[in-house]
Amino acid sequence: MALTQTRFGLSASIFTRDVNRAFRAMRDFEAGIVYVNAGTIGAETHLPFGGIKESGNGHREAGHAALDTFTEWKSIYVDFSGRLQRAQIDNQG
Repeated sequence: MALTQTRFGLSASIFTRDVNRAFRAMRDFEAGIVYVNAGTIGAETHLPFGGIKESGNGHREAGHAALDTFTEWKSIYVDFSGRLQRAQIDNQG
C-alpha cells in the first residue's frame, strides 16, 4: 500500500474488506485518528483528537485527555486511624 507523503496528519481513512490491509493502515498511517470503512467527519468529541505533524495544536483537546492539559495532578493519602503507620516494607513487629 503506497502512503502519500504529506506534512499533515489530522485524520485518515481507508475503505477495504481486507482486515490485514486495515490493520496495516492503522499501524502505518501517520494521523491523529484513523477511520476504517468510514469517512473522516471529525465528530468524535468523546475521543482525544489533535492530529500530528503540522496538524492541530499539539494537544489532544477532546475527551478525557483534554483534562490533562488543564489539570495538575496530586496524589493524597489520608489515614484516620490515629496510629503511626509502619512502612509497607517494614515486616518486623
